[in-house]
Amino acid sequence: MDIVGITGGIGSGKSVISKLLIAMGYPVYDSDVEAKKIMQSDLVVIKELQLEFGENTYINDQLNKQHLASEVFGNPERLQALNAIVHPAVKRHFQAWATQQSGSVVFLETAILFESGFNSETHKVILVTAPLDIRIERVVRRDQCTQEQVMQRIAQQWTEEAKALKSDFIIVNDGLHSLIKQTEKIISELTQ
Repeated sequence: MDIVGITGGIGSGKSVISKLLIAMGYPVYDSDVEAKKIMQSDLVVIKELQLEFGENTYINDQLNKQHLASEVFGNPERLQALNAIVHPAVKRHFQAWATQQSGSVVFLETAILFESGFNSETHKVILVTAPLDIRIERVVRRDQCTQEQVMQRIAQQWTEEAKALKSDFIIVNDGLHSLIKQTEKIISELTQ
């Protein structure tokens, strides 16, 4: 089984490509969605987060996202501590999920594929790119936040140029190039 990573900066359109692949019948693991589930349900992770970030990390058995965000935002050491708890749990969950899939290709969607070292799980990588102004506009609209907040989040991730150097395929999501054609071309190369 080939594991193909899907990555890209915030607002690049990774989820759009994932939805296309699912519509084509391919299994896609969304690491952001699964990480949130793990942080809400994995008792070991919950305990580790409470020990690291305090009892008020969970209120009424629900993750206190505002508290956790305030702990890690702009603090690389605290963010690293969070990642050291969550990333291994997500990796284990992904590995178990992958063994249950029957196809010859599965996809792993994660914004921080390289930053987290998750690329060690993949055979190939697809980078989804988009011009910076389009990415900012998408995230401002989607997350109801400011341009400054989006830029702060972008600054936490590798540049598209750095990711491109380590990627096998690039999908341009600028509204001008057909996402379906680009995705179909990659699928044909992967399944030869």
